[in-house]
Amino acid sequence: MQFLKIVMLCVFAATFYGIVHDQITAHLCVEYFSVFHPPVFATNSPTLLGLGWGIIATWWVGAFLGVLLAIAARVGSRPKLAPSDLVRPIAILLLVMAAGAVLSGFAGYAMAKHGMIFPPNWVAARLDPSAHARFMADWWAHSASYAVGLIGGLIVCVLQYRKRGHDWLVQSNV
Repeated sequence: MQFLKIVMLCVFAATFYGIVHDQITAHLCVEYFSVFHPPVFATNSPTLLGLGWGIIATWWVGAFLGVLLAIAARVGSRPKLAPSDLVRPIAILLLVMAAGAVLSGFAGYAMAKHGMIFPPNWVAARLDPSAHARFMADWWAHSASYAVGLIGGLIVCVLQYRKRGHDWLVQSNV
């Protein structure tokens, strides 16, 4: 049951992060969702797109990393970690992801404003030129969130496994 609680904790954390993140980016550039993503929702409302894509695009990442974290925290002969032991590392990961998204989003915006990067042609053709920099801010923020989340999530798994101690130490104390 603890294994499943860890997975669900990660799904909840990822989904919460995704909804907050997508609310911000959808209000910054709704076209990131209405042009760049497949038409899953029949709306151009940034609030509804941010809510819908915040769930669709993140629950599965939380499930994937949740299974890995549950394995790192619970499987084997080492002392087991409870879901409550993982709240802080997950929260820190989400804060690092948010910082990465903000910094990357600002970088994408600045580079687009200075003509250093551009949206893909098939997107640019459907955007008002005034939206290009905002679109790139969104794209870079989302890319950073996924990259930091994946790499950081794996690091959290390794750190939590190591936190459980070493098998040879546990066996030598018996």
